Amino acid sequence: MQEGLSHPKSQFSSWFLEVVSRAGLADLRYGVKGFIVHLPPAVQAMKAMYRLYEQELERRGHKPYWFPAVIPESCFQLEKEHVEGFAPEVFWITQHGDQEELGEKLALRPTSETGIYRMFSLWIRSWKDLPLKLYQSCQVWRHETKATKPFIRGREFWWIEAHDAFATREEAEKQVLEDMEMTERVMHQEFGIPFIFFKRPEWDKFAGAVHTYAADSLMPDGRIIQQPSTHLLGQNFSKPFQILYTDEKGEKKHVWQTCYGPCIWRMLASVIAIHGDDKGLVFPFKIAPVQVVIIPVSQDTAVIKKCKEIYEKVRERFRAELDLTDRTPGWKFNEWELRGAAIRIEIGPKELQTKTLTLCRRDTGSRLCVQEYELLEEIEKLGEELTQNLIKRADEWFSSQVQDAKTLDEVRKKAGKGFLRVPWCSIDEKGRECAERLKEQFALHVRGVRVDKQEKPEGKCIICGKPAGCIVYIGRQY
Repeated sequence: MQEGLSHPKSQFSSWFLEVVSRAGLADLRYGVKGFIVHLPPAVQAMKAMYRLYEQELERRGHKPYWFPAVIPESCFQLEKEHVEGFAPEVFWITQHGDQEELGEKLALRPTSETGIYRMFSLWIRSWKDLPLKLYQSCQVWRHETKATKPFIRGREFWWIEAHDAFATREEAEKQVLEDMEMTERVMHQEFGIPFIFFKRPEWDKFAGAVHTYAADSLMPDGRIIQQPSTHLLGQNFSKPFQILYTDEKGEKKHVWQTCYGPCIWRMLASVIAIHGDDKGLVFPFKIAPVQVVIIPVSQDTAVIKKCKEIYEKVRERFRAELDLTDRTPGWKFNEWELRGAAIRIEIGPKELQTKTLTLCRRDTGSRLCVQEYELLEEIEKLGEELTQNLIKRADEWFSSQVQDAKTLDEVRKKAGKGFLRVPWCSIDEKGRECAERLKEQFALHVRGVRVDKQEKPEGKCIICGKPAGCIVYIGRQY
């Protein structure tokens, strides 16, 4: 029988790397730090995740675009703060062939504002051209200096970036709220990833933004992983890039902008980490690489024939596999549980005799006998129940990972165990020094103030002792 995983999920770091390898998500032997080979199950899951996110973006008025992967240095240099924020991470293309240098360096995009907004300045002329809402699904490259880990932190990763331009600040602020709604609608309700949206401190904004709002989730080891962020850019890019429109009165004005970055790569990391168990992967049904696997429990000719018949029927609606290898049924059960097949169909002599099929759910292991005529509808139903169960389990766990800490002694005892909710002086620049002291003493970061509700501060800032001006959440991050 197939051996189980060597590491339980409680040993998260080792478990994560073992699952990624053993379940066939990635091959880490490519030989370039921070770059991995994505294997079919990871690609299938990410493609399903992309589809759900793209459908939601388009439902809300975004159009798909593809922009070049390179950005001329002259464009990249136009927004000073943005350049300073990303310059250390940029991969530069400086020559072609063996020796010939390029006339102008090209940045391999770390993010696309400076490339896309050059085109905005050409496309937008009148108030009739607004709003302009677009997105692209693509790769970006950043020379991360921290330790890399597949799907969590790398130098090449897959995401979606949405870029929007409006006539007024009010419209731009409304888009930021809509971006948050999309995060809830897709990342939470479809992928089952719980999160809290925070307004980031001034010292931790996206380079060039007026305000940054980011969704933070947690990994099983208590560390925070940032998921989608949305940025109110104001006119910080429209002015240097001269993105102007003529309003209905004939006056020229700069547009107001936002950008939004759901990282599919990191979301897959959260799906693996949050829903997986000691047996391996567990996926919400819509994004499972294998939604249904069909396994014969005997090599009887009639059983194999029925398995093939059911496979042809199921694969028309779901991502399905038929396992006809010569392994034992027990080995196959373990293997497909490791790989996260959402629903297993078992067929043997008993099923042929009773004219039923045995279905087993990956999340609970519960088994159900159904009539063949109701199979597809039952799979659909079980898939939805599986997803809702994963969301419920994840939400309950996530809620248990938020603790209060009102003194540095409490912070010391609870550091690294999820979110700590603490009184703080300010998330404006005057709070930066306290944040640096917190990071230096405890390796903790200030994530910001909650967006979804106002929390009344009481007491004093845990670092400087001044009256608390807000409640912030702190934690150890990836």
